[in-house]
Amino acid sequence: MNDKREIFGWTMYDWANSAFSTTVVTALLGPYILALAESSSTPLMIFGFPIQPAAIFPAATSLSVLLQVFFLPLLGTIADYTNLKKRMMMTFAYIGAITTILLFTVQADMPLIGTNGAVLLASLLAIIANLCFGAAIVFYNAFLPDIASPDQRDAVSSRGFAFGYLGGGLLLLANLGLLNFMEDTGLAVRISLASAGIWWLAFTYLFPQRRLKARDAARQLPEGSTLFSHGIRQIAHTLRDLRQKYPATLHYLIAYLIYNDGIQTVIIVSTAFAADELGVETTSLLLLVLIIQFVAFLGRLPLAFWRSALVPSAPLCSV
Repeated sequence: MNDKREIFGWTMYDWANSAFSTTVVTALLGPYILALAESSSTPLMIFGFPIQPAAIFPAATSLSVLLQVFFLPLLGTIADYTNLKKRMMMTFAYIGAITTILLFTVQADMPLIGTNGAVLLASLLAIIANLCFGAAIVFYNAFLPDIASPDQRDAVSSRGFAFGYLGGGLLLLANLGLLNFMEDTGLAVRISLASAGIWWLAFTYLFPQRRLKARDAARQLPEGSTLFSHGIRQIAHTLRDLRQKYPATLHYLIAYLIYNDGIQTVIIVSTAFAADELGVETTSLLLLVLIIQFVAFLGRLPLAFWRSALVPSAPLCSV
C-alpha cells in the first residue's frame, strides 16, 4: 500500500478519461449533434414520434445514465468479489475510448444512412461511450482502498481529481487552437472528438495499464449467491439499514441525488443551449469551459499542497 508508482498510475487514469467528459460530453458533442439534427431536411423520428433536435443529446445521455443504474450494482459486486477488477476497468476504458474515436466518422449526409442516421449513430456512440466511462469509474474507485492507506486516501483522491481537470483542460486548450486554426469547423470538431478518445486510450495504456496491479478478490460470495443477486441484495440491505438506523443520512443522499442530477443536467446541456438559444460561438464556449477546468484544477489540489505553497515553514499534512 502507498506504492508511489501505482498511485501515480491510478491518478493518471483521471487525466486520461477526463478528456472525454470535458471535450465530448461538456463542450462539443451536444452542439455538434444539435447542428447535425437542425441541418437535416426531415425531422428525426423515433418509433413514429418526432424528436426535437435540442432534446436528442440530453435524451441519449439520460439513457446512458439509466443503463448505468442497472449495471453498476453488478459491476460493484464484480469489483469486490472477483479478481477481475483491473481487467474490467481496462476493458471498459478501451471500449469507451474506441467508441469515442469512432465519433470522427459522424457527419452530415453519410452514405446509406443520411443525416438523420448520422444523428442516431452519434447518439448510440455517445450512449456506449458514457456507459463505459461510468463502468470503468466503478473499478477505478475500487482501487483506492488497495493503493492508499486510510490517512492518505483523501489526498490521493484529490490529486486524482486535480490531474483529471488539468488533463481535460490541456486537451481542450489544444482543441480550441485547432478550431481557431481550421476553416472547416465541422472537421475540426470531429478531429477534436476523436482526439479525446485517442487521449483516453493512450494514457490509459501508458499509466494505469502498466502500473496498477491485479489483485485477488477482497471477499467471497455467500454460498448459493450470484454476482447479480448478491449485488441487488446488498443494495436492498443498505437501503433498509439507512431507513431504519440512519434516516438523516438517507435524506441527505436523496437530496444529494436530486441537486447533483440538476447540476449534471446543466453541465450537459449548457453548451448546446448557449450555442442554439444564445448564439454563442464555439470558440467562446470552449474558452469558458477551459477557464472552469483550470479553476477546478487549482481547487482540487490537496490542502497539503496549498499549505506548503503558502506557508513554506508549515509541515505537510494529508487531508
